[in-house]
Amino acid sequence: MKDDNERKEMERSGGHGGDRHEGRRNRTRPEYGKPNTNVGAYGLQVGFFAGLIWGVVNWVCYQLNLTAVVPGFIIEPFFLSSFLKTWTGIAVGIGGFIVFSIVATFIYYFLLGKIRGPWAGIAYGLVWWAVLFVAAGPVLQMVKPVTLIGWDTLTTELCLFALWGLFIGYTIAYEFTDEASREPIHAR
Repeated sequence: MKDDNERKEMERSGGHGGDRHEGRRNRTRPEYGKPNTNVGAYGLQVGFFAGLIWGVVNWVCYQLNLTAVVPGFIIEPFFLSSFLKTWTGIAVGIGGFIVFSIVATFIYYFLLGKIRGPWAGIAYGLVWWAVLFVAAGPVLQMVKPVTLIGWDTLTTELCLFALWGLFIGYTIAYEFTDEASREPIHAR
């Protein structure tokens, strides 16, 4: 009788002989409410949607003349400005912003990933705005110098980058600092 029970347990657990290795095999344990998050896949997902959403919002702002900066300004050193104003160029530009957002998401995770709340993400977006619009952008001819770009464009892009950083930061903070959801179900 005991051998039959052990055999059934081995079959049910995938041949590992019980619960002992369950957590290592698929990182989900039935007594826990939420599995551990795959950082790589989650970072790709957050970065992709941050780039897509805020790239499209940037394009809408460009179409409404709230900003003079084309949505693909990040890849402007590699493409002509006239190309980035076409529909194909806009799509390529949003794609470039998606790639940039994926890289920025992983940088955020490794530098600030354990900080709770929205403020770190907002500050992160503002730092990227300063890098792209004040420091590196004019040097690499991605954007005009801040003294020539205009207040409407500066404030619109500043707000977009603050929201973009908030999206990345708060999404990562919620996922990786929400420890209550990883506690055993009976402990709640």
